Amino acid sequence: MSDNHLTWHKVADYIHEPDFAENQIALVSVNGKKICIARVGESLFAFAHKCPHAGGRLSEGYIDSHSCVVCPLHRFKFDIRTGRNVSGEGYHLKSWPVKTDEEGIYVAMESKRSSWFRL
Repeated sequence: MSDNHLTWHKVADYIHEPDFAENQIALVSVNGKKICIARVGESLFAFAHKCPHAGGRLSEGYIDSHSCVVCPLHRFKFDIRTGRNVSGEGYHLKSWPVKTDEEGIYVAMESKRSSWFRL
């Protein structure tokens, strides 16, 4: 995906601002959409709030030792860096780039393309 179609959205002023649970996952709202932010050490990762298999709330799952989020419903595992399903079921978890700088934490999402065009 090209950066030309991404819009960066500020989600927090600093790394400790999101309300991370004991599982190191915080639920945040970005552009009107609920997503998860996971903290692994000092790195942050953004991914979909619901499991693509059965809609389990991934904010209620956990991050394993391989940086995979584990769904609390059926234990499906997804690499939080890529969204790849690593437990073999073939699903893909939506994920987004995260960047941090001195002004805050940002998540990039696809820009909505205008339906207007020129002939």
